[in-house]
Amino acid sequence: MATDYDAPRKTDEDLAEDSIEELKATRTKAAVRGAELEESDNESLELPGADLSDEQLVVQVVPLQSNEFTCSRCFLVQNRSLLARHTRREWICKNCA
Repeated sequence: MATDYDAPRKTDEDLAEDSIEELKATRTKAAVRGAELEESDNESLELPGADLSDEQLVVQVVPLQSNEFTCSRCFLVQNRSLLARHTRREWICKNCA
């Protein structure tokens, strides 16, 4: 965060007032958020370890492009600019080399 050294400095009294005002503002924001959570459906909240067996994942699969390769070690699809070395069997990215 940048500091403006030419700006007038605040006294301890001003800082105390600012911090109290900031605390009051954050307290009211937290109260509003809590009220929003209470009003919302509890069913829409996802809990860790929830049963997602009936859910379906929709992912669009894009084929390998002409300027891409799959690393033989990390199995990530990388751009050819990240190719460190390759043989007939292996394509190795710079991160794995």
